[in-house]
Amino acid sequence: MTDDADFTPEQMMDSLYWWGVPTLFGCEHHKRLEEIDIALVGVPHSAGNGTTERDQHLGPRAVRNVSRQLRRVHLEYNFDPWKTTHIADVGDVPFPEANDNEACIQRISDFITELDQAEINPVSIGGDHSITGGIVQSLGGGKLAAGQAVSLLHIDAHTDVFEQLDHFLGAKKSAAHWGSYLVHQGDVDAGSSVQLGLRGNPRTLDWLQPSYDLGYEVIPMKRYRQLGIAATCEIIRKRLDGRPVYITFDLDSLDPTVAPAVSNLEPAEEGLRMDETRTLLQCLRGFNVIGGDVVCMMPTKDSPNNITAYVASAIMFEIMCLIADRKLASA
Repeated sequence: MTDDADFTPEQMMDSLYWWGVPTLFGCEHHKRLEEIDIALVGVPHSAGNGTTERDQHLGPRAVRNVSRQLRRVHLEYNFDPWKTTHIADVGDVPFPEANDNEACIQRISDFITELDQAEINPVSIGGDHSITGGIVQSLGGGKLAAGQAVSLLHIDAHTDVFEQLDHFLGAKKSAAHWGSYLVHQGDVDAGSSVQLGLRGNPRTLDWLQPSYDLGYEVIPMKRYRQLGIAATCEIIRKRLDGRPVYITFDLDSLDPTVAPAVSNLEPAEEGLRMDETRTLLQCLRGFNVIGGDVVCMMPTKDSPNNITAYVASAIMFEIMCLIADRKLASA
């Protein structure tokens, strides 16, 4: 056992979320790209949701506030990602045109392109789900994807494949459109992508048809419950095998009792639990996961213990560890 005298005062305080300057997981905050393997990115953007629930831009700050407490080792992978990989909080994407969704999506793309050109894997916290469009349109065909279109593991209560209208309350590259326009732009290969966790009371009976038409493998919650987690993981692995993979995780895929502070809650059908969420993510261990994001957190709706912020941190940690573990294995 290590004697307490071996610890500096800073180390003794390090796991206390309320101590120190808040960064993602307590990482050093800098943008010296030559020193970074994995970049943790804040994307405080709300203009792509188009609804009155516009507080999703507060998500990065809320996760920075608590995530130091989740800076831990990974028991299943038996490694400490903080010691094996250079990980830094590179700050937030700047949004001087915060109410102009299309300008913000371009800002996101420019920020991520810089990381991609340096072959740094981005793991982001949003922000509404439109941020995925800005991120992936920079990764598709980029260096991290080795010039290929990206394959998605998209975990969400909603399809985000809006084809019948060219905008959502004025936002063109919106939270409802990114799953469609990325395919049409050639940034995403829907034929090797999976949408998982879709549920709720949709507005139309054909709500899944645009996803089928584009070529996504669609696993709504009812199908997931019928298949079971082992068979679902097998579909995911077979679909994404050999591909550059991007994981986008919408917190509304979780049951509202697990993550209450999200936009567009779907309480009509039980969502995912954390243990099965971790299993679904960990089934991609060893795969070429080039990046990921966690989106749609609403800190102003969170419980006093900040449970949704903690949950968002835990999912970010899993995505980050998939990347760090593969880097360690290939070193």
